[in-house]
Parts: sequence; C-alpha cells; structure tokens
Amino acid sequence: MPIERVVSKSGLITPSTVYFLCSGCLRKQNIAPQGPQQQRRQISAYGYTQAKALVYSQYGEPKDVLSLHTHSISPAHSTRLILRFLASPLNPADINQIQGLYPSRPQMATSLGTAQPSAVAGNEGVAEITSAGSAVKTIQKGDWVLMRRPAFGTWRTHAEADQSDVLRIEKDGITPIQAGTVSINPCTAYRMLKDFHPLQPGAWFIQNGANSGVGRAAIQLGKLWGLRSINVVRDRPGLADLKKELQDLGADHVVTEDEALTRDFAEQTKEWTRAGREPIMLALNCVGGKPATALTKVLSPGAHMVTYGAMARKPMDLPTSALIFRDLHFHGFWVSRWADAHPQSREQTVGEILGMVRRGELRDVPVTEVEWGWETKEKALVEAVQGTLEGFRPGKGIFVFRDE
Repeated sequence: MPIERVVSKSGLITPSTVYFLCSGCLRKQNIAPQGPQQQRRQISAYGYTQAKALVYSQYGEPKDVLSLHTHSISPAHSTRLILRFLASPLNPADINQIQGLYPSRPQMATSLGTAQPSAVAGNEGVAEITSAGSAVKTIQKGDWVLMRRPAFGTWRTHAEADQSDVLRIEKDGITPIQAGTVSINPCTAYRMLKDFHPLQPGAWFIQNGANSGVGRAAIQLGKLWGLRSINVVRDRPGLADLKKELQDLGADHVVTEDEALTRDFAEQTKEWTRAGREPIMLALNCVGGKPATALTKVLSPGAHMVTYGAMARKPMDLPTSALIFRDLHFHGFWVSRWADAHPQSREQTVGEILGMVRRGELRDVPVTEVEWGWETKEKALVEAVQGTLEGFRPGKGIFVFRDE
C-alpha cells in the first residue's frame, strides 16, 4: 500500500520562538538559525510546552482557511492534563466542519494566542498523557486516551485538557493508528447493526459506500456475527481488486452503483435470498440520492434504512408506497449525538472493538500516513487535508506525529 510521508527535506534550523519567564509574564524572543542541525521543539525550564495546531478562523475550503499556529502550553495542574497526539485521521466530517457544512461546530476562541478567534480542526485521534495535575487520579503519564466529545480539535501536536475530556484506553496490543481510528467508523457500524433491527445469524443487510471505513467495519462485524451482506460501491479503476478485497473481509456480494440502479438488481437479490424467503431487513446508507433509493427497492416489508451520511449531497426520492404498503422505516444515525447520550455504552463499544482488533478479528483500514514532525511545513499539512477531496484515494489520510 502506498505510504505518503509528508516531511520537510531541510535540515536547517529556521527562526523559532522561545518563551522566557520574566517580570511575572511570558516574553518571547526569536532565535536565529544556527546551522545544519535538527531543529527540536523547545520546552522551557518552567515546564511550558510548545505546540503546533492546524487552526481556522472562518469557514471555507481547507486550502483557503487552514493555517499552522505555534503556541505555548502551561504546565498541568489540578485536574488538567497535557496530551501529545500520536495519530489523528482526516475524516469527511472534519472537512465538512471546516467548510461550515457540519451541524457540530467548535467554539472559536483566542485561548491559543491566535490573532482572531479560531478553532483547531479534527475530531478523532489518540493521544498520550505527558503530564497530569496533582488532582488527577484515574489517568497517569504514559496512558493513551481518546476524546470523549467531538470538536475537541485533534489536528495538533499537543493539547491541554481536563481529565473529564478524555477516555483512557488500554494501549497493549494495538498501534496508534488502530487506536486513533476506532471511535467513529467502527462504532458507527457496530451501533447501526445492533440498534435498529434485531439481526440473527444468517440474516441479510445491504449497504452502499461499502468501501468506506464504516462499510468495511460493517462487513467484518457482520461476518463475526454470522450476518450476510450485499455491498454497493462506486465504479472505479481497479474494481475487480476492490471486490476481492471486500470479499476477503467477509462480503458475500459486491456490486457497483450502476448495477444496483438497473432493473435486474431486484431479480439478482431474489436469487441470493432464495426468492425473497430470506428477508433483507436492514440497509445502511451513506450516499443518498438515487443510490439510496435503489436500496429501498430490494428491502423486505417492515425493513429499516439507517442513513449516516450524504456523500452524493442529493435527497432521497422515496415512493409513498414504500411507506404505506411496505411499511419501511427510515432513521438517521449520528455517532457523535449517540455518544453524548450514551457515554457508558460508547465506552463499552470502544472497548469491545479494541478487543476485536487485538484478537485480529478486525483488519486495519487502508491508510495514507501523513507524517507530522516539528519541522513539517504548513503547506504540506494543508495540501494533505485538501487532497482528501480529490477522487479515489488508496486509503484514509491520517496524521502520524513524530515525538520530538
């Protein structure tokens, strides 16, 4: 799998800012370049940690509004923690949030010393505790944590947080990338398969966006639980390889959107389900538009469709007969809202999924690593974010942070 390493090629120290404590306040001083040595993050004798974050002060396209901001974090005290991020994925919801299209918006402030009220981008990631205040009892230095709520801002090297902001996880037997990608996509798939219709072993479900992180998780969870799946993907170069890849994960059938839109698709599903005697009672939809309507045509009476995304940005066209005569049920699912309403269930779900990862029951999603070191330039990071909007990609983008 291609790995994208986004790092600075230069070994020169560029001008940096060092903070000194004087006269009861912080004073900053620019340090000139000192030759071809490796630049390292400055930590003062007073415990201040320098950090970098991708921030935005207005909504728009990532390439137009994101900037790399350097700031200083004071030492941990009371119930406060200092976090060092290990891995933070680039999810579609993160991009929508930056564009101002997502219902959950972070609060913009100047607490990081930005000239304008700003927010740190990113909703998902895993961090390591580097220090903890004296009143912190349940978390200690070296522990790994996830964010309890969305819009925390995970596209940064370091952060300050309260102990109530994070969820401690067991780090043994997992990698930072596995931990950093567990709280959204796998949890979404898990809850949709469990919460909307009781599926017994042997039952069928159908989904579009089957190549997505949620889709891949649903295929594997379904296989573990004895479910059978029909999976719809967009046509693309290398389609045969993708079909085989999804089948290796446990998909029973994989078809393209174009195939699902034909009249023959209903007949095909009847063949797979013994002339409909094996009902399809659940559909998972992240696309919308005509591809979503196509799923409804093969659902059995009384079935449920759960919508968790709208990649096509088009509404579904639902025939009235589907509601009146076939009694189909339509739901929306937003994992962030579910997590806020069910914090204990969320913790349990994350724990179960991590257990599956440790046992090798869930395979890693394909990722494109974007390495973020102290010298990594703003241009490289912003281009990596903007690149997630461009066509088919070999894997989910994810920031992987170097410890410097």
